[in-house]
Amino acid sequence: MSGKLEGRVAIITGSGSGMGKAIASLYASEGAIVMIADFNEAAINETVKEITDAGGKASGFVADMSKENDIIDLVQATVERYDHVNILVNNAGILDNFRTVTNTSTNDWNRVLAVNLNGPYMASREAINVMLDQPDGGVIINTASVGGLFGVRGGAAYTASKHGIIGLTQNIAGTYGIYNNIRANAIAPGGVETNLTNTIKDPDELGMKAISALGPSPMGKPEEIAKVALFLASDDSSFVNGAVVTVDGGLTAS
Repeated sequence: MSGKLEGRVAIITGSGSGMGKAIASLYASEGAIVMIADFNEAAINETVKEITDAGGKASGFVADMSKENDIIDLVQATVERYDHVNILVNNAGILDNFRTVTNTSTNDWNRVLAVNLNGPYMASREAINVMLDQPDGGVIINTASVGGLFGVRGGAAYTASKHGIIGLTQNIAGTYGIYNNIRANAIAPGGVETNLTNTIKDPDELGMKAISALGPSPMGKPEEIAKVALFLASDDSSFVNGAVVTVDGGLTAS
């Protein structure tokens, strides 16, 4: 019995660890050929080995998702190796220490937007240019955040970047999705148990005060996000386009 993604080629950014790794592993178990894209070569190698040892198909590519040349090379290398790109998961992202506007430097703002928004835009552009020539089009899945739906579930730069990702997703869906068979959807996770939270150093006092006022957050597992990403990549979601799927354990329901 074939998997839900049998023979499809998927580029997954930020897939050396966390949610990206969980998505890559699940996709591979469902028959996809996965390109593991990350800036951490050791993490790439470990993820590729785990997938191939389990009988899946995977290869890796070292890429800084804030650099245009890296992104262009990533998509080109995937096409050269596998002939096509069926799925792009823009998962790579960074946090901003919950910095408020007055405590966010221009450099920090640019750094967060470069990875969280510019990278997905450039990767989507390159992938769409490939998908346009494919009879079956393709699928783009963007990792947004509940921070992209509300104002104080992240710092100023992070929040702006995730609002932007949702806008980018819906723009792609409303143009290429309707006319070119390329679907685009976003996942908006709440708290998830990943190593990303370890990057929070010296958090902004006012930003943390605003976050704390919202109360405790339920924590999900990367595998729970991966299951939603599988649905959105598969034919099960063939009529889902331009959606933002909130996966937060009910955090934003009340």
